[in-house]
Amino acid sequence: MSDHIIDTIEKLEEIYNNPAEASQVKESPFITDEYRRLIEVSPFVALASAGPEGLDCSPRGDLKGFVRIHDEKTVMIPDRRGNNRVDTLRNIVRDPRVALLFLIPGSGTTLRINGTAQLSTEPGLLESFSEQGKAPRSVIVIDIETIYFQCARAILRSKLWDPAEHEDPKSLPSAGEILAAQTRAREDGGIDGKAYDDEWMPRAKQTLW
Repeated sequence: MSDHIIDTIEKLEEIYNNPAEASQVKESPFITDEYRRLIEVSPFVALASAGPEGLDCSPRGDLKGFVRIHDEKTVMIPDRRGNNRVDTLRNIVRDPRVALLFLIPGSGTTLRINGTAQLSTEPGLLESFSEQGKAPRSVIVIDIETIYFQCARAILRSKLWDPAEHEDPKSLPSAGEILAAQTRAREDGGIDGKAYDDEWMPRAKQTLW
């Protein structure tokens, strides 16, 4: 097994050819007009960060255009209501390196940004991100180092947007079922999974922002 582990760059480059020209020239140090359009229509981005405890990848979703383009080198993401674990925010405070992956429903093209981030609580900025009268508690301000699109192969292979391939949510473990299983051994009997599921959707609709 160990003889087949790739543990040097030289071994890696023996297996993989040099990237094609398109893979090189697509990269930009700033937001181009074309990349601007992709950001403006994306309602979902995965935000990766790193910290002393390890890596984290957090889903961020909102109305189209929720990732604000401040200028050609800067984007901003409101930190909407969540579970208060703040794993990503803890990481950013201690290690500013981040990566973004934008998804656009119906499109095979994804968009990637690598850069550094900081958190802002400037009152005017928070207020400018208000939705239904509710401002975020902080805004993630990202300085772009590089931005580029990702080819559609992963989306095509996964059939991500094909309704025929979508799973019936009822066939999957619910959040309540997972929590009940995780806490079943507690002396108090753990979390009531059915009650959690019954209460979650109404609660979520009232606390999206």
